Amino acid sequence: MAEISAKLVKELRDKTGAGMMDCKKALTENNGDAAKATEWLRQKGIATAEKKSGRTAAEGAIGSYIHTGARVGVLVEVNCETDFVARGDVFQELLRNVAMQIAACPGVEYVTTDEIPAAVAEREKAIEMGRDDLAGKKEEMKVKIVEGRIGKRLKELALLDQPFIKDSSLTVGELVKQVAGKVGENIQVRRFTRFNLGEGIEVEKADFAAEVAAMGKAA
Repeated sequence: MAEISAKLVKELRDKTGAGMMDCKKALTENNGDAAKATEWLRQKGIATAEKKSGRTAAEGAIGSYIHTGARVGVLVEVNCETDFVARGDVFQELLRNVAMQIAACPGVEYVTTDEIPAAVAEREKAIEMGRDDLAGKKEEMKVKIVEGRIGKRLKELALLDQPFIKDSSLTVGELVKQVAGKVGENIQVRRFTRFNLGEGIEVEKADFAAEVAAMGKAA
């Protein structure tokens, strides 16, 4: 068995944010392989979080993020079980990361696919069923193809299914579960709002060429 040095344990802790004892155990269980130990810690955190997912999360915090140039802003509510955890650095970092993720994903409209209204899913299905590349295919084949496409499309609308912007090997949902495993509480992203500067304002565009021509005629 490979020797598990303090340096190796510290490197894994710095990379994952897990506790020293968990890092040492992960390395021991995986014969000193840092990559496998990282995956082991990830799975452990997700499994722990899933056990706690049924508990009430009524505390937490509302976080914000304003992107450079102040043209995009985000408000997001993330819940946990206690105010103590909500004020901690680990939770606050998650809050910032989730807010940044929302700012970086303009196509995301819902937290999970379960929140997507049936009318939206039906609209997407109708669009896919009418695509030219399905023309001539048997109906049952078309249905199977469309089901696969719809599943993918709905995930594109859901925040927790997005690849995490700082580590694309993780989804946002997996990130949340990892943090929940670290802090030992149920953590849920509840809701969010994105603000785009000028969104919804109709701007009258001046036709400068026409104005110049009109001025010429007047002269």
